[in-house]
Amino acid sequence: MFPQDKFTRITSRCRSALHSCHLRFTGLSRKTQIVSAVALFLGAFTLGAAGFAPAEPDMSDAPVNPVSITLALPNLQQQVGELEQNSQYYVNEEKVRSGDTLATLLNRLGVDDAEATDFIKSDTLARSVMQLRAGKRVVAQTDDEGELIRLSATLEDGRDQPLRNLVISREGNGFKAEAQPATLERRVEMRSGLIYSSLFAATDAAQIPDAISMQMVDMFSTNINFAADLRRGDRFNVVYETFWQNGELLRTGRVLAGEFNNAGNRYQAVWFDEPGSKVGGGYYAFDGKSLKKAFLKSPLAFTRISSGFSMRLHPILGKWKQHTGVDFAAPTGTPIHASADGQVEFVGQQNGYGNIVVIKHWSGYSTAYGHMSRFAAGLKKGMKISQNDVIGYVGMTGWATGPHLHYEFRVNNVPRNPLSVDVPNNMALTAPQMQRFRAVASAMDHRLELLRAPAAINDGVKLASK
Repeated sequence: MFPQDKFTRITSRCRSALHSCHLRFTGLSRKTQIVSAVALFLGAFTLGAAGFAPAEPDMSDAPVNPVSITLALPNLQQQVGELEQNSQYYVNEEKVRSGDTLATLLNRLGVDDAEATDFIKSDTLARSVMQLRAGKRVVAQTDDEGELIRLSATLEDGRDQPLRNLVISREGNGFKAEAQPATLERRVEMRSGLIYSSLFAATDAAQIPDAISMQMVDMFSTNINFAADLRRGDRFNVVYETFWQNGELLRTGRVLAGEFNNAGNRYQAVWFDEPGSKVGGGYYAFDGKSLKKAFLKSPLAFTRISSGFSMRLHPILGKWKQHTGVDFAAPTGTPIHASADGQVEFVGQQNGYGNIVVIKHWSGYSTAYGHMSRFAAGLKKGMKISQNDVIGYVGMTGWATGPHLHYEFRVNNVPRNPLSVDVPNNMALTAPQMQRFRAVASAMDHRLELLRAPAAINDGVKLASK
């Protein structure tokens, strides 16, 4: 309870304070007196409340009850015995080095197992470990004696082939090797760079893979001569795919968008999927215009034109006849490329053409490739073809006196001169495609804008510091 003497003293002080205030308020107006009295009352009430607040309890006299529990100590000898009975495994990771042999690689991995070494040398699939390029990661699991339990690495079977994981594991008294599909994580990366000397010096400084740099050259080579047109201070931004597994970069993908500021001109490109195209899409400007030429001027790298589109004395028939195509002289076996996207309309033999492929394009356009020595593997009628695909190889089948490609360009099945015919730009996007393209282009432009912002601030500082 609150002490009685304290209560009496507080009440007495409040009465004295009120009496003193009454004497002071005598000369004030009625309204002023009321307001002042209320304020005084509230102040006195607060003081009283503070006076009645209970004090903190004194815990110095609180009783203490000790508790005693007996804990059983662990049996260390038993734990050591259990650990000795269980096999201990060790995991080591190494990267293949230039000049590595199987022995040096296994030694760095902590593998001391002659049986495992013999198996890897003798098994066709396991031997792939010896063909890994420098920089590839290999992971080995061994026991405390160095005997191999498991070894894994990622195999590369080619750019267009799916990645596989090679797994060599102990099974019974021997080993087995198997290839498992790799589980890839796709990432979208964004990089920017500034030209001081060359494109590849700038991409190396920006940590951009060489495969992406080459794609950038292909994207902008129609506008920029990278050997002569680059200027100090030119800037580029690029968005591209990479594919990872367990924190290791396994493969670069496609450039999704890019821009290059060269001598005050900005060139841009964005990848957009084209339904029906074998390669899955193409590069477009941000206004939706295709950056790919509609038709190649030449289906192969050639040294000279041996016969043009004109009347000529036929070398075999011995009479004047209209030559309905252009002959490109080239050694036998030179690859022949499709000059545009399309569908194989004919593949086989036709009279004087010998082995011939005919590709049907859009709007009545078609192209024919004659005198081939052989066709590309797997080429069939009805197959979709993309520009630059290899469809066959130069030869001299049919009516030919030497190895060359007879190339025809036809409009509604009427031959036209492929070197002078006026063809439209590549097939334009349809209205539904354009709607989807705008969404893709907008998303990529937003990414490029993120790269542009710091560049505008830092360009002057970077140029001055070099």
